Amino acid sequence: MSRISRFTEKAVRLAKNAVGGRGEVAAPEGGGGFADYAAVSLHCLRVYLEKSYRVSLDLLSEMPQILGEIGLDADDLPHHSTLIKWFDRLKTALWRVLLRLSSELHELSGHAAIDATFFDRESASKHYCRRTNYRVQTLKATALVDTETQAILDVHCSTGKPHDTKVGWQVARRNAGDLTSLAADKGYDWMRLRENLREEGVRPLIKHRIFRPIDHAHNARVDGPRYRQRAMCETVFSTIKRTLGDTVRARTWCGEFRELVLMCVVQNIKQTVNA
Repeated sequence: MSRISRFTEKAVRLAKNAVGGRGEVAAPEGGGGFADYAAVSLHCLRVYLEKSYRVSLDLLSEMPQILGEIGLDADDLPHHSTLIKWFDRLKTALWRVLLRLSSELHELSGHAAIDATFFDRESASKHYCRRTNYRVQTLKATALVDTETQAILDVHCSTGKPHDTKVGWQVARRNAGDLTSLAADKGYDWMRLRENLREEGVRPLIKHRIFRPIDHAHNARVDGPRYRQRAMCETVFSTIKRTLGDTVRARTWCGEFRELVLMCVVQNIKQTVNA
């Protein structure tokens, strides 16, 4: 079985689990809408193929075996504008569920790292930017990554520049029940964050910024193999930007968040396929 076949099989299974559409026909006859899991699967394949909506559908029309995994025929494929509208219609919560399910394809260790990076926001034209007050040209993305499997557990994004400590606690709190330790760089140095993590049963591996001699002693206790694995976040971000792109193309913040989550889902599935 080819890699794209294995990828499609996993993507369809995850999509069905996320939307609860196991008994639903992908493209019902006699009118009606397509199943949500079919739309999710097509979007995953679009990102995996690294093509535009139009080109992705053209390629898939020549792949009957891949479409068969979804339950579609070449004649069933929607117009690319319909697929775009589907992307806006599917709720953000569904993409979060899909991300969690894709991370569970891996044997998670419970040891995680958190870090942030920036993605470019593509704008159509200067006229569009002026008309919509589209001034912020970057999207700040914060990811929580399992350090042993490099699976992306959660993601947060913002067009502003919230402090890393605030975002770190927001992301860690959502996933505290699944974590044993959390590693982060000095940008997340906040005593309240460490205290909150300990209350949730999570060991904070966050170095102190050096203000006093005792901070050296604190950092010596933190330094170790677990802490040094925090670089896995940078590795994952580098892989996504190199293979899936470093630009989000949606025109709205919600669309950009969904696009970023979808990239993380595809990355999680790709890792299991390539293993």
